[in-house]
Amino acid sequence: MGNLMGSLRYKEPSTVEECDSTWETDSDDSSSIPETGNPGDFSPCGDQDTPAPPQCADTRESSSKLKRSFYAAKDLYKYRHSYPNYKEPRQPSEYRNLRFYLNKIPLVPDGIYVEEILNKWKGDYEKLEHNHTYIQWLFPLREQGLNFYAQELTQDEIKEFQTTREAKRRFLLAYTVMLDFFGMKLLDKNGNVGRAANWQDRFQHLNESQHNYLRITRILKSLGELGFESFKPPLVRLLLEESLLEETVPNMKHSALEYFVYTIRDRKERRALLRFAQLHYRPAEQFIWGPLKKRKPGARTSSALEKNAAKSRPAKEPAAKIPSSPRVSGDDAGKAEGGGSDKPEEVNRAIPDGPPTQTEEKYSSKGERDPKDSKTAAENKAKHAGSCKTKPQHEGKIESKGRNDRNEYIDPIPV
Repeated sequence: MGNLMGSLRYKEPSTVEECDSTWETDSDDSSSIPETGNPGDFSPCGDQDTPAPPQCADTRESSSKLKRSFYAAKDLYKYRHSYPNYKEPRQPSEYRNLRFYLNKIPLVPDGIYVEEILNKWKGDYEKLEHNHTYIQWLFPLREQGLNFYAQELTQDEIKEFQTTREAKRRFLLAYTVMLDFFGMKLLDKNGNVGRAANWQDRFQHLNESQHNYLRITRILKSLGELGFESFKPPLVRLLLEESLLEETVPNMKHSALEYFVYTIRDRKERRALLRFAQLHYRPAEQFIWGPLKKRKPGARTSSALEKNAAKSRPAKEPAAKIPSSPRVSGDDAGKAEGGGSDKPEEVNRAIPDGPPTQTEEKYSSKGERDPKDSKTAAENKAKHAGSCKTKPQHEGKIESKGRNDRNEYIDPIPV
């Protein structure tokens, strides 16, 4: 019951901005707090089973304008906040990921042990490229991957994994195997990375085989889950340099900004990487990952009100001049007004800003008036000018179309 009541507190974000807190505050003092903690302190961003779309190609609103992916923002928001709507599996956890890294069980369905991968697969780029079942075992997450035989991590298993020295040692070796596959190498125990000796061939391959960007996103997520959060910023920084500055993997730049950066939980680290990217992004006007422009207090509200008013208000068109022809048909009068009644026998007359002119009094929906009728209409109008705004005492209609501040009684036209 407690979990059920707690879930009622969650409010699912509906925009990219609500999923991205990178620019909520620009203070280095208050922004160094990672985006993780008690799930009750955060709101979820979508269901756990909602998959993120492929991140291989650039997401474009048009051929020249980029658009951020809400699904990517939702997926990374969920990860950074430790899956606030995560549900533990009903069956007891078997710690299969931990046992795999302890070399006690093989990965399924291939039946391969982790020691074989670490010792025999390194440098076998064809096998690492075309086999799609090992990556979920080497870099487990708390979400389902393409290999449904791989078991999702649980919070208890994560705690046990982080305290098991042998498992963490093999995990770092698996990380170096994949770095070598991508053309990079681990430089020190702090997680700094650089180009490997084979970087030219591997970067060219990485630029062409964009499905590996999904693997990089998974590796970054798994690093954070298993206690290597500090290893993520150096890797993302190198990928940004290669894609934006060196242009060795230009096809990766969108995935690096849309996915890789947002796996980092520390807002300060994310801002530093995005500022670096903004300096080197070309064309500069298409950089869409920076902070929103600041507006004056009340500007947003007034803008929203104006937008709603514009939607509800019909478009105005200048009233056409009344022709000098002695008669105006219903269709012509409707065109002059910019609309008009659907019935052919009804005609809408344009109401001018000033008092009626001689030409306006001359024409009506039935044709030209007799001078005597015009004089009678003018007398009736003057007689009832004071009472027409409340309740007219004569037959006729109130003409109010086109102006809300004018309510003028029109004397009926004699038959």
